[in-house]
Amino acid sequence: MASSVDASAEPIPTSAVLMSSSKHIAIRCRGENVAFLKCKKEDPNPEKCLEKGRQVTRCVLSLLKDLHQKCTKEMDAYAGCMYYNTDEFELCRKEQKEFEKACPLS
Repeated sequence: MASSVDASAEPIPTSAVLMSSSKHIAIRCRGENVAFLKCKKEDPNPEKCLEKGRQVTRCVLSLLKDLHQKCTKEMDAYAGCMYYNTDEFELCRKEQKEFEKACPLS
């Protein structure tokens, strides 16, 4: 897998990176996600929820940056495994364990 960060050292939110960070995203960005889903449920007009969607995106990108700074090696290993194994969690449990040990769910 190519680098999981861009030239400015910002994490690239590929499917493997997002899947490997999904538990962290669910916890840290819960409020933003709930507000976005509530907005979508209340109003089918996609334009009405753009700001809520931006808030979700900002939260996720901020989280990815934090995770990458705190546990670069473990995150890269887990995302690399997920990429290589087409996002199959079962094939990356060792890397997941190391990642969650280095960056515990909170």
